[in-house]
Amino acid sequence: MDQQCDSCGQKDSCQEVYQRLGNSKSPPVTLKVIQAFLLPLVLFIITLAVAERLLAERQVGPLGKNLLALAAAAAVISLYLLILKLWRVGH
Repeated sequence: MDQQCDSCGQKDSCQEVYQRLGNSKSPPVTLKVIQAFLLPLVLFIITLAVAERLLAERQVGPLGKNLLALAAAAAVISLYLLILKLWRVGH
C-alpha cells in the first residue's frame, strides 16, 4: 500500500486527513452503528428462524408459514426500533 501512496499526487492531503481523524475529539460511533444496522439484521434473522421452527408443526401451508414468520420478524424489529428510539430520547 505504501508503494501506491508514493506514486499518488494526493498522498500529502491523505496523510493530513488521517492525522486529523486520529486526533479527533468526537465520540466513537461504533456502538451506534452496531445498534442501528447490525443488531436489527441479526434480530430479524433469528426471529425469522425461530418463527419458522415454531410454525413447522402447524397445519399451515408453506406460504402461510412464511408470511407468519415474516410478520413476527417485522414485529420484533419494529419493537426493537421503538425501544431504541425511546432509549435514545431518554439519554
